[in-house]
Amino acid sequence: MLNFVHGAANLSASASDGATAALGALPEWNLTDLYPSIDSPQLKDDLARCAALCTEFETRWRSTLEAEARKGANGRLGQAVKEYEEIEELMGRIGSYAGLVYAGDTSDPVRVKLYGDVQEKLTDAGTHLIFFSLELNKIPDDAVALALENDPQFAHYRPWLEDLRKDKPHQLEDRVEQLFHEKSVTGRGAWNRLFDETITDLRFDIDGEKLPIEPTLNKLQDPDPSVRRKAADALAETFSKHIRTFTLITNTLAKDLDIANRWRSFEDIADFRHLSNRVEREVVDALASAVQAAYPRISHRYYKMKARWLGMEKLNHWDRNAPLPQAPQATIAWDEARNTVLSAYESFSPEMADIARRFFDRNWIDAPVRVGKSPGAFAHPTVPSVHPYVLLNYLGKPRDVMTLAHELGHGVHQVLAAEQGALMASTPLTLAETASVFGEMLTFRSLLEKTRDRRERKAMLAQKVEDMINTVVRQIAFYEFERRVHTERQNGELTTDQIGELWLSVQRESLGEAIALKPGYETFWTYIPHFIHSPFYVYAYAFGDCLVNSLYAVYSKTEQGFQEKYFAMLRAGGSKHYSELLAPFGLDAREPDFWQRGLSVIEELIDELEALDD
Repeated sequence: MLNFVHGAANLSASASDGATAALGALPEWNLTDLYPSIDSPQLKDDLARCAALCTEFETRWRSTLEAEARKGANGRLGQAVKEYEEIEELMGRIGSYAGLVYAGDTSDPVRVKLYGDVQEKLTDAGTHLIFFSLELNKIPDDAVALALENDPQFAHYRPWLEDLRKDKPHQLEDRVEQLFHEKSVTGRGAWNRLFDETITDLRFDIDGEKLPIEPTLNKLQDPDPSVRRKAADALAETFSKHIRTFTLITNTLAKDLDIANRWRSFEDIADFRHLSNRVEREVVDALASAVQAAYPRISHRYYKMKARWLGMEKLNHWDRNAPLPQAPQATIAWDEARNTVLSAYESFSPEMADIARRFFDRNWIDAPVRVGKSPGAFAHPTVPSVHPYVLLNYLGKPRDVMTLAHELGHGVHQVLAAEQGALMASTPLTLAETASVFGEMLTFRSLLEKTRDRRERKAMLAQKVEDMINTVVRQIAFYEFERRVHTERQNGELTTDQIGELWLSVQRESLGEAIALKPGYETFWTYIPHFIHSPFYVYAYAFGDCLVNSLYAVYSKTEQGFQEKYFAMLRAGGSKHYSELLAPFGLDAREPDFWQRGLSVIEELIDELEALDD
């Protein structure tokens, strides 16, 4: 085990000794597959080697690419891309290590310094690589075609090149691109870091116990309504104390994006994200419109039912994720969670289970809640020559099991896509959530099939519906909130009250009249990391969930050969457009009724819940 990751004994004070014992031994990741330690000579040498390689690469290849392309079979353009990929792999390895170390404890000054220093050094080294993609995009089409036809090594990178050349209309003059790159450390990157460290340092007072954000949010799922209310009040109180900081961060980053969009001539505030996702704006607009039109049939309808189940006329905002009275409340031990997910994966594909099992057997997962640890969960792909790592904050709740299934889905996807290499392994967001949501669906369906008790089945269905509402309805509401904030920011700086009202407006629309948004809820926009780190990322969750609903329907009807096509889709990574990858399943996201088919799956689950209603 890596020494600088705190052991399970340092779990947050939110977990009582009894609860900690009930979870069993929780794994902590072993990062030595990347580097032996923070102060290892290998890390220091790789940082120096990276800087030298970048400088040498620029000296060797700058102002030569068009000439190399026109040499045809005698050209070395493929060799240049291969060298570029090798440098990207090295930089990715270094950056991944620093980022994972930092995520393990963002309050540790040593880790904070490592993360900051590495970011700066990689940014400095990367300035020598900026010319490469810019110069590639300046090569005339006829010269590119000649190189692709006669240079097999260059032709291997065709998908990456085609994606790169889509950026050409938004490409700036070389010196401006260099300035954007170098100032990212003191610009967007610095504000991202301020957000992370602020969130990590926050403490929420519940009956004299000062908790970090993750266990506090977890109390919103407590069966005791008084506990849920105290958690909501504590969240609102602490968010309010720091609201000026979050307002400043939001205003600054929204303006930063506005400047970048203007310089790069993007028409719509989210076009940069659609471009990076390789998805057409009209497809995302169709998704958002379909979900918004379905609010009354899905979230409004469901929350009315839930209020009735809880004996309330209206739910308070802290009751939204409350468990049903008949829901099992026992803590789910880690070994049980592991076996549940692996069993579900095994029933679909032994290969899928074998890949997922490596994460447990080889310590690729960091599960305990710790003071200073990044909240939430993620699967980090690192680089193709190593393997992904998964971060969780496991507290033994049913949703934690689904989060494990979700992140392992990402992990399996990342392992399979690694064969595409550093430049083509990364999957656009249009498909990035597919394997994760599919993993959740496999786990849910497996558990549901084994459940015979009517009350337990109802509780499971209700939880799944809520998870899907959180994934589809809530994320599209988030997307709409971002659109409104960024649109309003173009007219001047937003006050805290303005942002809060925009937040409340989209929440009212998406949640419906069955949920009362009480005072304090207007601050709950502050802690959503996607708004800060990845503007407009959130629609990818809804995209993935609706897509998986359609994909799972295909699997349910025609299991023969499905696994092979599914694995081929995951192995493709970012080497193919989403439309090409979905075609073997008979799916086309550009069809008018595609999104409605995915949403109808949620409606059918609500229908089943109504049929089970006592």
